[in-house]
Amino acid sequence: MKTVFITGTSTGIGEAAVRLFAQHGWNVAATLRHPADANFQDLPTVRTYALDVTDEAAVNRVVQQAHQDFGSLDVVVNNAGYGLVGPFETATTKQIQQQFATNVFGVFSVTRAALPFLREQKSGVILNITSVGGRTGFPMNSLYHATKFGLDGFSESLWYELAPFGIQVKVVAPGGVATDFATRSLQMTLDPADAANSYAGQVRSVLEAFRSRSGNHSTAAEIAEVIYAAATDGTPQLRYIAGPDAQALLKTKAELPEQDFMNLIRQNFGLA
Repeated sequence: MKTVFITGTSTGIGEAAVRLFAQHGWNVAATLRHPADANFQDLPTVRTYALDVTDEAAVNRVVQQAHQDFGSLDVVVNNAGYGLVGPFETATTKQIQQQFATNVFGVFSVTRAALPFLREQKSGVILNITSVGGRTGFPMNSLYHATKFGLDGFSESLWYELAPFGIQVKVVAPGGVATDFATRSLQMTLDPADAANSYAGQVRSVLEAFRSRSGNHSTAAEIAEVIYAAATDGTPQLRYIAGPDAQALLKTKAELPEQDFMNLIRQNFGLA
């Protein structure tokens, strides 16, 4: 029986991925910061592990424990992450560091901890959950985009680096997802109600634009299906754009001159 290691499984995409892999007969090492929040009692092949991906020592310990518990690691899904929204100028150093610690350095730590096992068995898949925001930028998301663009480039380079060992590297880039990402997993660099701040109006426009498009979002289960397909299709494909909205957006970006596309984004976010 194969084993998948998934981070950030308390809700949303991570939780849906745990359930889908388990339903397909996989062992699942499901990590989350607070295992008491897990709801996998009905899935006998799932084990939960307490993990904050920003704690490198804990990452090393948990990856080793999962390998010991199940006897193998076949797929690693780096899903843990959150969004930091608002003007770059108003972001604190602590907010910036935490955004990168979770979205980027956490992925680095998990990947590095798993690689010795994957190299030894000469097989495996490392699957990084990025975002359509790792291929194009939106207003008031500069730091979030910096992490997701970074992960996209990291993954592309790692694809070459690990291929000689039989290890596949893949990226799943969702568009909008109907989860609590915009509430529980969202932090702000500026209170949009702070009318005295020069950026407040832009922030409100951007947030309203995101809310108005929520009806077009994919479900977490639909994104999990893409993750499972990417993990099991056996192909060297690097990127999987998940969700009709993400696919349509990137198609438009590819077809339009750059300035026309950027003007379109400004209009769609009420900033023209």
